Amino acid sequence: MAVAVTGGIGAGKSEALRAFARHGAAVISSDEIVHRLLREDPEVKGAILERWGDRVLGADGEIDRERVGEIVFAEPQDLRWLEELLHPRVVGAYLRWREELARLPEPPRVSVTEVPLLYEVGGDSRFDAVVVVTASPEVRVSRHLRPLQNREQRLLPDEEKAARADFVYVNDGTLAELDEFVSDVLARLSA
Repeated sequence: MAVAVTGGIGAGKSEALRAFARHGAAVISSDEIVHRLLREDPEVKGAILERWGDRVLGADGEIDRERVGEIVFAEPQDLRWLEELLHPRVVGAYLRWREELARLPEPPRVSVTEVPLLYEVGGDSRFDAVVVVTASPEVRVSRHLRPLQNREQRLLPDEEKAARADFVYVNDGTLAELDEFVSDVLARLSA
């Protein structure tokens, strides 16, 4: 069973992914795949450096995600370019990961992929179930240090995501409550 976790910035997708892992699901994060691509994929690194030059490099000589973020969240065409570069590679990575899991002698019953832009890129068809994690605007802002406005405007509203999801969790409570929700989702998926 392939499950996607999605939701808005600061809603707690990563914490939900950790909860799924604690309850025995195999998990992978699209954000972690992006980090790996920026560090290890010579084509990705080369394309980014060709487009933006050394100004995106950190003191360690690696691509600095914060510097890239400052560029792409200020310029929609740069964001589109970066997404066109990264999205196919991210999708390919998590699909290969799922194939590898399926070939294990005892594959996990549930694999969970954190996909922040799931509905925005039409990725929901690649999954058996979707979990949307949301939170009140006040809670989300308190969890995220950078301003959300420029980043949020390209995302579907939480209400629309929730209406399309199989499971929805309003993540304004405790980690224990989130854990209870995840445990219930896994029980229902495994039934």
